[in-house]
Amino acid sequence: MAAPSRLNLYLDLIRWNRPAGWLLLLWPSLSALWVAADGFPGWHLLAVFVAGTILMRSAGCCVNDIADRDFDRHVKRTAARPVTSGRIGVREALAVGGVLAFVAFLLVLTTNLSTIAWSVVGLVLSLIYPYAKRHVSMPQAVLGVAFSFGIPMAFAAVLGGPAWELFGARAVTDAASPGVLESVPTEAWWLMVGNLFWVLAYDTEYAMVDRDDDLKIGMKTSAITLGDADVPAITVFYLVFLGIWTAVLWEQVNLVVWAVTLVVALAQVVWHYQLIKDRTREGCFKAFRLNHWLGFTVFAGVVAGLA
Repeated sequence: MAAPSRLNLYLDLIRWNRPAGWLLLLWPSLSALWVAADGFPGWHLLAVFVAGTILMRSAGCCVNDIADRDFDRHVKRTAARPVTSGRIGVREALAVGGVLAFVAFLLVLTTNLSTIAWSVVGLVLSLIYPYAKRHVSMPQAVLGVAFSFGIPMAFAAVLGGPAWELFGARAVTDAASPGVLESVPTEAWWLMVGNLFWVLAYDTEYAMVDRDDDLKIGMKTSAITLGDADVPAITVFYLVFLGIWTAVLWEQVNLVVWAVTLVVALAQVVWHYQLIKDRTREGCFKAFRLNHWLGFTVFAGVVAGLA
């Protein structure tokens, strides 16, 4: 068998053939865009957040594989990753991630100062997460904050002023231009908290796949910390996520549309319970991979409910 080309190795590094990862990031960010704009946010912001999400998730994969390369070789599911297997060097993977993050930052520059400021915070969080697994008993909570940061960024992009403020067309100190904090209202932070519980749910499912290997190598995960309470905890996480989003959106969306959305979403929660209740690797991994449909369901409910 011929060795894979450099391009194929790079695509493997950024999980190009596994789009579930960036879809999990995309749906809550797009939902927040629609809520902040009270409808369609415009093609510019839509393009920025779709492309930026894919780029930053890809860059995050590079950082994660570099940080975990000495652990991944002991885990069945990750032993063949390009950095872990030595087919891509650490510096090369870092360069790929740096280029992807830089392109994403160029996209953010087309928005406003508030969004740029929050994007820096989001970048720092994404760099911290791979190392949290060594020191935090529930590192999925750190990931939840990092994966939810598209929500305040979306509000900042919509409410923080137009892109041309950056180029001197209007002074950014103008009283009509909200500051960094003012551009992200309380509802955005509550949506972020709710989304954090969704991340706890699906990433605990993901951690259940590798629990045996993680115990051997001393990695900390929510699946290990929760122990036998993992399945009921995941179910509660899903319900808290849907409950918080319902409470925040109650007065903004059409309630009939949102009721239908909740029925479809809760049916998926029941399905996930069936997949993970026996704690098999196959069932837990399938549940994780299919979570993007729950995110899409909520996004569709937001779009239809606001329309």
